[in-house]
Order: sequence, then C-alpha cells, then structure tokens
Amino acid sequence: MKDNIANITRWILYLLLALSVIPGVLFYAGMLDTELFINWAKILLIVGVAVMVISPVYGFITNPQNLVKMLISIVMMVVVIVIAYSLAGNDFSEYRLEELKTTAETSRLVGMGLFATYIAFGLTVVAILYASVIKLFK
Repeated sequence: MKDNIANITRWILYLLLALSVIPGVLFYAGMLDTELFINWAKILLIVGVAVMVISPVYGFITNPQNLVKMLISIVMMVVVIVIAYSLAGNDFSEYRLEELKTTAETSRLVGMGLFATYIAFGLTVVAILYASVIKLFK
C-alpha cells in the first residue's frame, strides 16, 4: 500500500510538471495572459505545499521511528537559519532603502535567505563528497 501511494503521488507530480510546460511556453510566446499564468502558479504552489505537508504526516503514521530523524533535521534547519540571520546585515543607507522602498529588516531577511542558501549549498557539496569517499572505501 505504501508503495502504491508513493507511485500515485509521484505520477501526479510528474503530470503537473508536464502540464506546466504548456502554460510556460504559451506565456513566454505571448499567447497567455499574465493573470492566468499567475493563477496556474498559485495552483501549483497549493498542490506543492499540500504534498509537502501531507507526505511527512503519512510517513510518520506508517513509520513512527522516523520522527526522531525529522526532529533532528528541523533542529539543523533552525540552526542554519539562526546562523544565516546572524551573518546577515543591512548594508544600505537610509537613502538607498527609501529609494528601494524597503526597510532595514527586509534587507536583513533577504541577506538571511541568501546566506541560508549558501550554507545549504555548501552542506550539500560536503555531503556529496562525503558519500563519494565513503562509497570508495566500502
């Protein structure tokens, strides 16, 4: 049963991906209205968030021992975000912030997002290298 649900979910997501090519091509060819394209993006966002929320809940129901791994992952994510927030700052002057119509806190949050992305990318590269080296010795 578990594999059937995973296969069904995967094929539904593949179908949505394939169906997204059509509006994308039509939009960039100028044949699709911006409002329709944005509505399609909203639908994809809702479906993606629903899958993102429902999948772990289903996984915990079928396999409760994975809860500890998930909690460790969440703690690691929070640590990365805290580190990124502490590294981020506002490098813009008041005049530049006013010109950009933003605030110092928004600037810092954008910097946090960038630093979190850099850290996640670095950790991914380290994990790939670690897995490759471990695979060589097995």
